[in-house]
Amino acid sequence: MRALIFIVILAIIIMIIAVATGFLDINRIRGGKAPDISVTRNGVTATGGQAPAFDVQTGSVKVGTKQQTVKVPTLTVQKPDQNQAAAATNSAQ
Repeated sequence: MRALIFIVILAIIIMIIAVATGFLDINRIRGGKAPDISVTRNGVTATGGQAPAFDVQTGSVKVGTKQQTVKVPTLTVQKPDQNQAAAATNSAQ
């Protein structure tokens, strides 16, 4: 139950951030109208009514590839005896 509440809260926070940053733009293009309700001896009847309409614009993310030349460093592996000889030569100087 806690996990479900956490997910709902997280979804609300994400929606708020999306609207605040302009990634999500919601505009109401038609208002809602409540139905007309009448009570008679036979019961309650509802007529009419209209759901609101919204225009939702979302941002887009484009992912692509391109050719690029990358310099890769080289790695030289020396045997232990070569390392000691090089160190002795450098320390003698």
